[in-house]
Amino acid sequence: MPDPTASQPTPPTPPIPLAALLADTRLGLRRIAGPSDDGAEAAGSTAVHWVHTSEMADPYPYLLGGELLLTAGVQLTDAHADTYAARVVEAGAAALGFGVTPVYDTVPAALVEACDRHGLPLLEVPPRTPFTAVARGVWRLMAEARHRELRRVTQAQQGLAAAAARQDPVPSVLRQLAVRLGGHVVLFAPDGTELHATGRAPAPAARTALARLAGVVTPAPRAAPSGATGVGRVGGGGSTAPASATDTADGGRLAAFALGGGQGLVLGVATEGREAGDHTITGIAVVLLSLLTTPHQGAPEAGRSAALVRLLLGASPEETAPLLGPGPWTVVHARGGGTPFAAGALAAALGSSLFETDGGSVRVLTDRGVTPQPGWTLGVSGPAAPAELAAADTRAARALRRAEATRADLVRHRETAAGTGLDGLFDADEAASHARARLAPLAGSPALVETLRAWLSLHGGWDRTAVALAVHRNTVRQRIARCAALLDADLDDADVRMELWFALRRV
Repeated sequence: MPDPTASQPTPPTPPIPLAALLADTRLGLRRIAGPSDDGAEAAGSTAVHWVHTSEMADPYPYLLGGELLLTAGVQLTDAHADTYAARVVEAGAAALGFGVTPVYDTVPAALVEACDRHGLPLLEVPPRTPFTAVARGVWRLMAEARHRELRRVTQAQQGLAAAAARQDPVPSVLRQLAVRLGGHVVLFAPDGTELHATGRAPAPAARTALARLAGVVTPAPRAAPSGATGVGRVGGGGSTAPASATDTADGGRLAAFALGGGQGLVLGVATEGREAGDHTITGIAVVLLSLLTTPHQGAPEAGRSAALVRLLLGASPEETAPLLGPGPWTVVHARGGGTPFAAGALAAALGSSLFETDGGSVRVLTDRGVTPQPGWTLGVSGPAAPAELAAADTRAARALRRAEATRADLVRHRETAAGTGLDGLFDADEAASHARARLAPLAGSPALVETLRAWLSLHGGWDRTAVALAVHRNTVRQRIARCAALLDADLDDADVRMELWFALRRV
């Protein structure tokens, strides 16, 4: 006879642990045979999906699997007990409940021995407890479990939505998902690289298996691990990559989901087990991550794209600036963030979609005020017109180097207004001419000029200058010594330092 459970869907309500039913003192059920759920490893191992009552000599054809089968043993005999228990186990029933009276005063010893032999949990149902009360107890526990599941899913949905609204939405959603599932979550690039991982780290074997599983659902699928199960399809033009896949490793559960949006990203999840609502919670995260990692272009972005096209076709910055916005513009250089998606989050926090990153640093062009951002070190230029953006970019880079050297969250480039301070005492042209003449020996060596500028701005600090320039402190010493020799100057003299600093401000 074909397996009756093969084509049957699981019930919409979550199963309940048999231990929870035994704990209901109102029912008075008692386990008298079969494996016990006591102990850390077996806790909750027996799950009840539904209740069925049958007095058939062979209930196998009428069972779907996962039932608590209730019987009073109307057709049961000692000789038939072993066959009866074996058939119940073969049908996939979770447990057998035997009601004493009116047929038997006690549970037959032959049935107890048979259930022990076949590993079937056997419960004694006392005379005072009708089978309908047992069924009602199961449905009540299922309703409570369903309520807990819905509440958990609702709370998780709210937490994931709040994470998606943060300044670093992608890492925040991944962290929130790991917390809600109590496991490990990884975002994979199309080539299998881990872009971001968070949560409880799995065993090395499970981590390797999860990476292999992620390869199953990428647009260019790699070999699937043994036992992997795919659900759904992604891609076009006859692609056979599944949209999701599951596997097991070291007793844990693994799952991988292809994100929408055409970016080829894959979400990997590793958990110790599977609780009710896990799939729904993960599905919510997949939708949010798909939206967050999909490029979007609205009217402002379209105008900025048009500005880029015009620049590439030969237009001047002044001609394209109206398409960007009214300005004035500020250039921001930044380091930090920790993930590839952090650059976009930083730009959004600064009120701009104009940014670029080389993987190590980020440059943002914004017309908003710039404030410190958590996890970032920022160097900020002063406001600049379109024609001055190149110079502003240089100033922002210098400010970032100073911020890193001084361990500040944000450093702004400060420009003294023309005609104010000591600058107002000198003619601008004369001052520039003097500066070029004073620094002429360093002409043709930008590294020396920049090292001298950084060293003077950091009050002669060797280590901080090395950090700002990303070079060894001995390199700084060698360059400063070279500057002193070329300029024929005593750089320990405060007057000389001041003179050179004013000169550097003019070049």
